[in-house]
Amino acid sequence: MVNGELYLEMKEAALRAMDNSRELSDQELQEQIEDQLRKRDKEALLSFMDRKRCADAVFASFRKFGVLQELMDDEEVTEILVNGPNRIFYEKSGELHLFPGAFSGEGELSDLIQAICAGGNRMVNEASPIVDTRLPDGSRVNIVLHPVSLDGAAISIRRFSREPMNMEKLLAYQSLTQEIALFLEKLVKAGYNIFVSGGTGCGKTTFLNALSEYIPRDERVVTIEDSAELQLNGIQNLVRLESREAGIHGVSSIGIRDLIKAALRMRPSRLIVGECRGAEAIDLLSANNTGHSGSFGTGHANSAYDMIGRLETMVLMGMDLPIPAIRRQIASGIDCFVHLGRLRDKSRKVLEITELAGVVEDEIQLNVLYRFVETGEKEGKILGKWEKSGDLLRREKWEAAGF
Repeated sequence: MVNGELYLEMKEAALRAMDNSRELSDQELQEQIEDQLRKRDKEALLSFMDRKRCADAVFASFRKFGVLQELMDDEEVTEILVNGPNRIFYEKSGELHLFPGAFSGEGELSDLIQAICAGGNRMVNEASPIVDTRLPDGSRVNIVLHPVSLDGAAISIRRFSREPMNMEKLLAYQSLTQEIALFLEKLVKAGYNIFVSGGTGCGKTTFLNALSEYIPRDERVVTIEDSAELQLNGIQNLVRLESREAGIHGVSSIGIRDLIKAALRMRPSRLIVGECRGAEAIDLLSANNTGHSGSFGTGHANSAYDMIGRLETMVLMGMDLPIPAIRRQIASGIDCFVHLGRLRDKSRKVLEITELAGVVEDEIQLNVLYRFVETGEKEGKILGKWEKSGDLLRREKWEAAGF
């Protein structure tokens, strides 16, 4: 760790020495910081490594993520949680840890927040104190400012692997079996509409990335997200759309519903909606019911069955329809739910694959195809197996694809 007093001293010295008449290159800034350190440390009180750590920390405060840079450089860190300037937590190997570093104060934390928002073309201030954005590497960022966040500004960074996730890696992590992977491959190629459900942090976005490798390469795909996170594998004819919040100078907001409507005019073979949270669910279902087979979507739910209720609620946010009519839209617009979960040993698995088998007496019928069943626990790891519970009932697309 860097000495806090020395860090502040060197940062102030670097600021005083800066030439404000022009933009310094990264190399010039680094040299200036090192020069200030040499002047301060004439008696060689610092070791080479201490001096390097201090120089890197000061440089990071100007051009990178400041005290968070050490965590950003660690590829095994999956989440970074900042609760005000003095409390920083991070998740590594599924476990949360307290980070010993801290920001010098609210000012430094605020500077970082504004830099993150500017990089993602977003705006956050007291008038609009909550924002979702992303980093250049695709990491998801949520920011909540004081006084909404009572103990100081809060930052949540959900990081993704620099290499897109694929099905081979999910198999290596034992998130599913080879049999299920082959079954999903056929569902995607046959044009089944798949909706991925699960709780926070269970890997829905990661799973969509892996599923995308099965999309035929001659198809045109349009992705629609609040903050662009998907890293689709090998799709050449790809259009990525991202929502926009209202801004200054009369800049209007563009929501998910607007993007879905625009996407339908782009001749898509498939639509992929990163996450359904509200009224956009009715637009996705309508698109799925009007010839865009093979579309994907995700949503938060505790089970595949609960996802039906969540979708009903989301549809009602956008249109006042009778529940039976909504259920018919869901049953015809979505072919299968893939429900993911994060188990108590921190592993992420496909817990259930369920077919929506139509509507009987105004109730959606679910046909469970695969289900993960726990068989025990060994050395803190959950043991289990995937049981095949049934066969596809709606086979029109399956047979049309020649399977």
